Amino acid sequence: MSVHNLVSFAGLFALVGLAWLLSSNRRIVNVRVLAWGLGLQLLMALFVFVIPAGARVFLWVNQAVVSVLQSATAGTRFVFGRLALPPGTVNEAGETSLGYFLAFQGLPTIIFFAALLGALYHLKVMPFLVRVFARIFTRLMRVSGAESLAVSSNIFVGVESALIVKPHLEGMTESELGTILTAGMGTIASTVLAMYVMILQGEIPTIAGHLVSASFLSAPACIVMAKLVMPETGKPLTLGVDVRPHYERDENLIMAIIRGAGDGLKLLGGIITLLIAFLGLLALVNMGLGWAGGLVNGLFGWNVAWSLEAFLGYLFYPVTLVLGVPPADAAAIARIIGERTVTTEVVSFNHLSELLASGALSDPRSAIIASYALCGFAHVASLAIFVGGVGALAPGRLRDLSRLGFRALLAATLACLMTGAVAGVFYTGGSILFGK
Repeated sequence: MSVHNLVSFAGLFALVGLAWLLSSNRRIVNVRVLAWGLGLQLLMALFVFVIPAGARVFLWVNQAVVSVLQSATAGTRFVFGRLALPPGTVNEAGETSLGYFLAFQGLPTIIFFAALLGALYHLKVMPFLVRVFARIFTRLMRVSGAESLAVSSNIFVGVESALIVKPHLEGMTESELGTILTAGMGTIASTVLAMYVMILQGEIPTIAGHLVSASFLSAPACIVMAKLVMPETGKPLTLGVDVRPHYERDENLIMAIIRGAGDGLKLLGGIITLLIAFLGLLALVNMGLGWAGGLVNGLFGWNVAWSLEAFLGYLFYPVTLVLGVPPADAAAIARIIGERTVTTEVVSFNHLSELLASGALSDPRSAIIASYALCGFAHVASLAIFVGGVGALAPGRLRDLSRLGFRALLAATLACLMTGAVAGVFYTGGSILFGK
């Protein structure tokens, strides 16, 4: 184990300590949740990264996702033609790719994967997997069955995960609601995973497997951070109870696929809207900061970069070092992790790809840790989506949800960072899992 691996291991406990310092009640610490949460993450990572059988499963998952992704692009190639061809590829007519276009290559895959997910729900595959993980969290970590079910669902889906615990939302404690919000923002949905794979696959060949493993690692991390930042002070109604998923099953498989594709189209529209709105507003804010910063730099003779991303980069710099990112790359990685808070993870993944393509990173370790740490919806736009989405299902708790929102965003951000630290603990440059 190298020095960087040890730094990442120590970083896990530093993040836990930071979450405790920011807790709403530092006198309450659920040691069982903390111990089992850390233990489950390390055991999962050990299986995936170290044990040969786990490595083979990891590579099989990576290849399976890539194969499914190739099927997903069939529709986009038919609709968009050459614009849908990934860089370096040629279609049946002999036409070459025009380059990478997020709108025509990455984003449309959301519709396909939403339809696939709808089919898997109808076939009862997803409900089975969700219940398996919910039972593990309920029995080992001793959290409520309802919040365990919601967290487990977030491994696979996004804001719609709250639907499966809809009957329990009104009676939940504030800590349970905080955990649901944290899990929603601290994980990614399988519907958008393909988009991130397309962004990074050219630079990290096994990125599909990494993002899948990050989804599983992030679930216990979200519970740990949520219970540290928003500890349980009440008594959950479903504590230790095995709760069954609540969902509306379509009449047949075709209807499930149609509804899934429709939901994917809505999600696609929401992502495009957020990107256009937030990137435009960010440019406006940076314009103002640049003007003010120019005056200050001229007055004091400074040479400081004035932008929101730069300030967030300074804020996340110490944390990035704690994750085990080499100092030579820490500033660049801190900037893309920090900007995710205001620009969404799509932008950050794109910037990570650009850093890799330009050779700006000195160590592949930095990219692996960053890809795990970015694997979550922990940003301001997502905060509004999840508070509003869960609040629509439980109108009587909307005030509580809005009050818990920013604490949940903090917990989700720390959970994503914890997942990055876990990847850093087990990273070895010679491993086949890291493209060597």
